[in-house]
Amino acid sequence: MLLRLGHRGFARSVRENTLESFRRALEAGLDGFELDVHLTRDGVLVLHHDFTLEGVPLRELSRRELPAFIPTLEEVLKAFPTAWINVELKSLPPETDGREEALARLLVRYPLERLWVSSFDPLALVRLRRLGVRPLGLLYEKPEAEELASCLGVEWVHPEASLLTAERVRTLKARYRVLAWTVNDRARAQALAAWGVEALITDFPEVLAPPL
Repeated sequence: MLLRLGHRGFARSVRENTLESFRRALEAGLDGFELDVHLTRDGVLVLHHDFTLEGVPLRELSRRELPAFIPTLEEVLKAFPTAWINVELKSLPPETDGREEALARLLVRYPLERLWVSSFDPLALVRLRRLGVRPLGLLYEKPEAEELASCLGVEWVHPEASLLTAERVRTLKARYRVLAWTVNDRARAQALAAWGVEALITDFPEVLAPPL
C-alpha cells in the first residue's frame, strides 16, 4: 500500500500545520499528513515548522503565549485517530530540552497504529529509541546521511526525492521502509511508486489523488 501524505497538511490552500490544513488534506483524498512538532517552555508539544515565531524561539514561549491557530499535537491525535500521521520532531543537535521525553509520554497515551516519528537530528532519534518510541524514521537530504540509518535502528528512511533511483530504492527496501519528500510531479510520483517507495509527501494533493 502506497501512503500519500500532505506536507504540513494541505498547506497550499490554508495555513500549514493547522487542524484545518489536515482536514483539507484528508478531504482531498490523501491517506494522512506530515506535521512538525516543537516543545514550548511549559512542556507542551505544539505544531509549527520554524524554530521561532516572530523571531522568538518557540521553546521560550508558553502554550498560552502562542496564537490560537497553532494546535497541540495532542489535539491533532484526538481529532484524527484513523489518519496516517508522520510526526517530524524538530530538533537541533546536540541540545535537548526534554522534547523526546514529552513525545514519548504523549504517545503512550495515544498509541496510534498509523503514526511514526521522524527527525533530521540523529541524536533525537537515539533518545526516542531509548525511550521506546517506535517506529522511527531518519530524514535526510544529503546522501551521506543515509549511512547513519543502520546505527540508529530506524525502521524508516526519509530521503529527499531527488536522491532516489530504482536501484537505490531496491537497496534501501532490503532494510527499511522508504518515504520520499517532497513529490509535486505526478510522473515522478508514479516512478517512485513503481520502484516500491512506500510513502510520498506532497504539497499538492491532486498530484497523488486519485491513487497512482
